[in-house]
Amino acid sequence: METPVEVKPTLIASGFLEDLSETCKMGSPNGRPMHKSDDEVPFGSEVDFHSSESILVDVHGSRAGESQSARGKMLGVAIYRSIQIVVFSNRLNLLMPFGPLAILVQKLTGHHGWVFAMSLLGIMPLAERLGYATEQLAFFTGDTVGGLLNATFGNATELIISIYALKSGMTRVVQLSLLGSILSNMLLVLGCAFLSGGIVFHKKEQVFNKATAAVNSGLLLMAVMGILFPAVLHYTHTEVHVGKSELLLSRFSSCVMLVAYAAYLFFQLKGQRSHYMSVNEQEGQNGSNSNDDESPDISKWESIIWLLVMTSWISILSEYLVGALEGASTAWNIPVTFISVILLPLVGNAAEHASAIMFAMKDKLDISLGVAIGSSTQISMFVIPFCVVIGWITGHPMDLNFQLFETAALFLTVIVVAFMLQEGTANYFKGLMLVLCYLIVAASFYVHVDSSQ
Repeated sequence: METPVEVKPTLIASGFLEDLSETCKMGSPNGRPMHKSDDEVPFGSEVDFHSSESILVDVHGSRAGESQSARGKMLGVAIYRSIQIVVFSNRLNLLMPFGPLAILVQKLTGHHGWVFAMSLLGIMPLAERLGYATEQLAFFTGDTVGGLLNATFGNATELIISIYALKSGMTRVVQLSLLGSILSNMLLVLGCAFLSGGIVFHKKEQVFNKATAAVNSGLLLMAVMGILFPAVLHYTHTEVHVGKSELLLSRFSSCVMLVAYAAYLFFQLKGQRSHYMSVNEQEGQNGSNSNDDESPDISKWESIIWLLVMTSWISILSEYLVGALEGASTAWNIPVTFISVILLPLVGNAAEHASAIMFAMKDKLDISLGVAIGSSTQISMFVIPFCVVIGWITGHPMDLNFQLFETAALFLTVIVVAFMLQEGTANYFKGLMLVLCYLIVAASFYVHVDSSQ
């Protein structure tokens, strides 16, 4: 009877050498096996078994080292290519050094006029690149989500500045700057988008989704209602508890507006997404999209990383810009109110301004509408109520009483824009009218004295 003692090592060695043979086939330069057959390999001795094991370790170790080196080289090439596309492909990026220069001037001289001007120049190319990164991300997310992402990243700067100013006790600056952002987005940014798109496509009327515009107009009117009632309550002197009812009403209205904005996001992105799909997305599903030949220049994760980098850098420069506002007002002899409502939002909305014009000139008007009107909706329904809640939590009270003159300007702006959007079409004449309306608003604030000061 045969004993199984000799069978075990034979089976183990033969199975091991089969794996080694396959490995050698893969690792040989000419693709042929290194040994003719398994029978030619001596496996009876312990020394030969261990030497074969060491060969296998060397083969796998060398291949792992080569693969790690190849992955490192591929990662380096990908990073270099991404930087070359995003940073060195646009001549406007020559202004990027003004950002670090503004920080250097602030540290060395503290001249607020120069810091303000250099920060403005440094933010301009970053705003354009932020719009470019959002456009690349829109290839993967669609126009609706792309517009929402652009509005969110564009408003991150305003939100950070507002929280910083609120903690410093500058409540009025927060109110004026956020109001100016709404006015700038609705009149100047949207007007420039309609104007530039109408000039490029002057032989036809550009169209956009009327359902999305109607919902945004309704939310803006709701925001006007939330801001109007505290101001009316204050100026009619009809408060039940003087000095308290206005603040309580503002906090309650802010919580309601936050709930409404959360419901709007769910409604647009999940509940009724097919009804609020952009015109480009509908044409793409029907197979008639004229932009099918376009493809993204960078990947989805590269777009996300660049969005985070650009937003962080814009936020840093915007903080220096806000810190130099009062000094620039004194040096240039310009009212602080005008700077807060007009000049500061121009810088804060530079990202929305550049991207909205860029999308409109590519006949992607739904993204432009999502950037301009969506940004205004997000500021009025999220950023302003969120600042009220943050001030409530941190002990820095902020209400929704934006004063009578500012509230009237907001109400009239929302009415004008709602009438412009009701047809669902855009042309250069509508854009020109919106830009001229913004000039009237800017001139009004230039001669306006803030009653609260």
